[in-house]
Amino acid sequence: MSPKENWRDFVTAHADGGVLDGVVTRVLPFGAFVEVTHGMEGLLPTVGGLGPLIEGAAVAVRLDKLDVQNRRFSLTLA
Repeated sequence: MSPKENWRDFVTAHADGGVLDGVVTRVLPFGAFVEVTHGMEGLLPTVGGLGPLIEGAAVAVRLDKLDVQNRRFSLTLA
């Protein structure tokens, strides 16, 4: 399956904002990248109450914003 098809399937399946289980892949000063399915990472921005996250940590998240054109999405804690 091509990356374009993966993205389309992901958006179709999760655009309703359901809860996803993810794993933190990178932690940066502005937030953490969380992989919610193979090859699909979204940004969980640092906001008040986020707490320290470490790479490899499991986290429950919800889709916040989808940027379909650029194939990006941001997350919030679930």
